Amino acid sequence: MNLTVIIPALNEEATIGDVIGRLPRQIAGVDRVEIVVVDDGSSDRTGEIAAAAGALVVRHRHNRGVGAAFRSGLAAALDRQADIVVNMDADGQFNPADVPALIQPILDGRADMTTCTRFARKELIPEMPAIKKWGNRMMCRLINRICWNSHFTDVSCGFRAYSRQTAMQLTLFGDFTYTQESFIDLVAKGVQIEEVPLKVRGVREIGKSRVASNLWAYARQSAMIILRAARDIRPLAFFGSIGAILLAMGVLCGGIVFGWWLATGQTSPIRSLLIGSGAFLTLGFLSIMLALLADMLGRQRKLVEQLLAMHRDRRRQDADGPDRGGA
Repeated sequence: MNLTVIIPALNEEATIGDVIGRLPRQIAGVDRVEIVVVDDGSSDRTGEIAAAAGALVVRHRHNRGVGAAFRSGLAAALDRQADIVVNMDADGQFNPADVPALIQPILDGRADMTTCTRFARKELIPEMPAIKKWGNRMMCRLINRICWNSHFTDVSCGFRAYSRQTAMQLTLFGDFTYTQESFIDLVAKGVQIEEVPLKVRGVREIGKSRVASNLWAYARQSAMIILRAARDIRPLAFFGSIGAILLAMGVLCGGIVFGWWLATGQTSPIRSLLIGSGAFLTLGFLSIMLALLADMLGRQRKLVEQLLAMHRDRRRQDADGPDRGGA
């Protein structure tokens, strides 16, 4: 059983060495622990320090974002035949000693993905600004609604573990972040996700968050990623809801005009509502047709993702073949 810990990092020379040094190398049920640091265009010695601490360093020539760094790390972990992939931050927010507790549900076969939750237990809630707590709560409600009324308590924490099969299924596009998008993608694929309550530092000791330092920018960027993920993963519900709203508005406008006509025998002075009714009904029907077409294309996407996962698994089998033969 091979475990790979991936650590996206940007200008974290003050903390990266300590984080790598505190990661456990001996874990029950795990034969090998490897560390992959994704240097996302750092201008300091982050990559150099990580390499000296024993990590494999994947370098981006320029800053591409946490989401892009996570995808690069995930690809490197899969190429190195990881059976379990853990992702954690480089700023020391998470305790590396908690990795065994995080992966235990996967080792036990209870979960395909585990994620740290900071808010499931009152005594574990970290100190953080009230606006950040409120933002996390609102984001959680939104993702739970999108994910077929799930009951997650923390969808923004980056301390997570994935089985190899789950990591191969993961399809992400956002460069800014990946945390919420991965929930939407994996829940839609029927992946069993378990939250693990862990103590997390709420405020960085050194520097400031490069993702959530500007909460409004973070909310805007995250909202766009979530919107696109919902559109791609649940196209029938996404476009169908828009179509249903437009149809309802068309019927409402038409009903007002019809009621006025019954009462007065004329459509003036609200005749413009009749035009609006026709426009809303037309747009509504077009949205419903688009929903059906998008749903059909979504089925093709699922087939492509399944074929890609099978290809990745075949590559792993081909890579393992010579080792098994020599055993």
